Amino acid sequence: MESGPAIFAGMVFALFGGALLTWTVVRVRHREPVAHGVSPVASAALATLASAAALAAGAWCFTRL
Repeated sequence: MESGPAIFAGMVFALFGGALLTWTVVRVRHREPVAHGVSPVASAALATLASAAALAAGAWCFTRL
């Protein structure tokens, strides 16, 4: 009964983390800014860390099943 919310939260975190990582990689490869008005290196690094954290949270949710 408690596995339903864990599966939902894990999927949300995994989808968000994967989409953010994909978007960041595409922006960096096209040499476009990840965030306007911020250093390109800092914004790419912060977006990568946020996506890694979301993917880790999704993995953690799946281990709670």
